[in-house]
Amino acid sequence: MVPVITRGHTSVMANRRDEESSKGLFCTPPWATRALIEEIIKRFYGDVSGQTVWEPACGKGHMSVPLAEHFARVFSTDLVDYGFGDGVLDFTFADAEDAPWPVDWVIFNPPFPLAEAFARTALTIARVGVAALVRLAWQEGEERYRLIWRENTPTYFCPFAERVPIIEGVWDPEAGTATAYAWAVWRIGQTPEFPPLVHISPGQARRRSKLSDLALATPGEAKRRRLAREQKAETGPDLFGGGDG
Repeated sequence: MVPVITRGHTSVMANRRDEESSKGLFCTPPWATRALIEEIIKRFYGDVSGQTVWEPACGKGHMSVPLAEHFARVFSTDLVDYGFGDGVLDFTFADAEDAPWPVDWVIFNPPFPLAEAFARTALTIARVGVAALVRLAWQEGEERYRLIWRENTPTYFCPFAERVPIIEGVWDPEAGTATAYAWAVWRIGQTPEFPPLVHISPGQARRRSKLSDLALATPGEAKRRRLAREQKAETGPDLFGGGDG
């Protein structure tokens, strides 16, 4: 068992821990963390061998272990005790005093619903940089657009050209995935001269639609198809081989 860090927020932390346990553990392939360091951090930030890093969603160590290959010290915590790391801690309520020493980097693969909260906390703690492994879909969403892409714009947003297979509970090198991932990276104290992405801001459907567009539309078709799918699911497959011809 790893120690529990309980500096305040105990009841909320317990609720979050129960919630996260029900969602399961998703382990990052170690090579994905090495790719961040070798392809992005060393390229744009330089050597980190004398620096420190906090990994606040450490799980079973799949990210912390490769981080330890490059950083001088790694502080590993998680919301749930998976038998690895330096303590159990709700990072969404953390601050710099929770770390045993000043933290240069915060690097993590966050629980998807808490990704924005993790990023915002990390940006108040790290002295050099923050990196979050997120789904490519993290670019989307009106609330995320405001909280991250407008107020806390990443310095770099680095999608993987290949897929990063992440499955529940373990890391399996033979796994596959249809989900695309990217590293969002922030340099502390630096506002990007150019944004890493040019967003088409929310509200375009409302602002850019015209009444004349209805001549091109087929209203009700999406609902018809949805109902047809539901009906097919209820009746089940044709076991007697009936076809279209």
